[in-house]
Amino acid sequence: MTTATDLRDDGSDAATPLDLLLTDAARNPLRRFVPGMSGVRWALNLAKRPDRVAARGLDLASELGRIAVGRSELEADEKDRRFTEPGWTQNPLLHRTLQTYLATSHTARGLVADAGLDWGDEQRMTFVVDNLVEASAPSNNPLLNPAVLKSVVDTGGQNLVTGGRRLVRDMASAPRVPSMVEPDAFEVGRDIAVTPGAVVLRTDVFELIQYTPQTPKVRTVPLLIVPPTINKYYVIDLAPERSLVEHLVANGQQVYCISWRNPDARHADWGTDVYGRAVVEAMDAAQAISRSEQVALFALCSGGMLASMVMAHLAAVGDLGRVAAFSLAVTVIDQARAGMPSALVSRKVAAAATKVSQEKGYLDGRMLAEVFAWLRPNDLVWNYWVSSYLLGKTPKAFDILFWNADPVRMSAAMHRDFMQIAVENGLTRAGGTSMLGSEVDLGKVDTDAYVVAGIADHLCAWEACYRTTQLLGGDTRFILSTSGHIASMVNPPGNPKARFQTAASNPADTEEWLRTAETVQGTWWEDYVAWLAARTGPERNKPRRHGSAAFEPLCDAPGTYVLDR
Repeated sequence: MTTATDLRDDGSDAATPLDLLLTDAARNPLRRFVPGMSGVRWALNLAKRPDRVAARGLDLASELGRIAVGRSELEADEKDRRFTEPGWTQNPLLHRTLQTYLATSHTARGLVADAGLDWGDEQRMTFVVDNLVEASAPSNNPLLNPAVLKSVVDTGGQNLVTGGRRLVRDMASAPRVPSMVEPDAFEVGRDIAVTPGAVVLRTDVFELIQYTPQTPKVRTVPLLIVPPTINKYYVIDLAPERSLVEHLVANGQQVYCISWRNPDARHADWGTDVYGRAVVEAMDAAQAISRSEQVALFALCSGGMLASMVMAHLAAVGDLGRVAAFSLAVTVIDQARAGMPSALVSRKVAAAATKVSQEKGYLDGRMLAEVFAWLRPNDLVWNYWVSSYLLGKTPKAFDILFWNADPVRMSAAMHRDFMQIAVENGLTRAGGTSMLGSEVDLGKVDTDAYVVAGIADHLCAWEACYRTTQLLGGDTRFILSTSGHIASMVNPPGNPKARFQTAASNPADTEEWLRTAETVQGTWWEDYVAWLAARTGPERNKPRRHGSAAFEPLCDAPGTYVLDR
């Protein structure tokens, strides 16, 4: 039987719910590394367990002694790319330095486990200790990293000069983390977001893109994509052959997509109702243009939270029948224990965070990108510290990282509303929040649903995404994809490593679901096309033009809002 561990393609960091992400992004960056009362409780708990502290100390002292005399058997994991340079094992001094790092790291992490903290405090201390451990890796030190020393000799130190210039540039403005891709590596509309289409509706809040059909026949019911509100839409339309939109239109789906406006201080009062009304308006337009009585919805991340609330509103007003199928990707609806502790985001902390965005009128998307990077410091910070600053290499052009570095601001009211929903976990109970004047009760949403999660997602834990199956009132097909938050979404056919898990039923317990799930080779994209086709009506001739008399095309895709930084 395949387990969760078997499916992981990369390290699975602790996932972090949207509430903590939005809280940290609004506060002083250094605050997230200060353990606060969690650190106090950690120290007090260790003081009550002197035997465990002593045991850890003795084990560390013994290991350090073996390292000193060359008898230690500690070695870095063979998959740890930081220490693949032969100098780490062939040079006695560097080898001992590496072994000392491994021994002390093991002790530090062990002391967190030994403290017997409650779930929330343990998550916070794990985050802090992991960041300290990753920061102290000898590979980050230019005087110890053999690859850096070799590059200094080979280039006469030019690598440090080049890297130093890049360091100054990156630290000059937010997000103050190493650049993962050059700002001119791609051009939206030329290299990425190139699937043909046209903007058929523009409002103050969004543009609606209608994509050009690629088949003689298309499904009668159109699909409307609701992207995240904290990122730009084109994660679903990356490079050719890596675009979900391209895949859908190539398989006979009529596809429309919302492209959110990048809000600024003028739009501070745009809350969930404004965005929910925009989703309904986009649905109206897609149905009118397609001459269809129904529409299918596919929503991602924070867009999935909005779409779920809109679905509950439609159910409340007796209009849910207009949605033929409902799909959610990497979306956490139930934020209790969704990873890095929701419990730590108290009402007081949430109020302080929303006050910051209220004063400015928005939450800066660059700060969200910074928080995102520090959630995976080894992969998204220190890896580029070494490569870009110490080795002087230009970051590779990678479309996902370019998209990640192209953030969207969040209006102050939206930040406030999301924080309130998260702190109160308002989407998990009837009447816990509202949308467009209707109380949200997801149990009344009985539309067939398709829910996708990533098994190594460090932002939206798959277990938290799975709990959506227990909240919706209809039949739900849950898909557990490989990889992480975004890589699980960018899952085109042709990858021999692609696979996913699914099961015939969705029991409440995630471990029980895993025990019964079957592993399917290939991408979930193909599974989704088949599931969607069964719910989007019979085929008919493709439309001859974009838009309609009431919705004349305004410009070609990708439109104008996506270009605003």
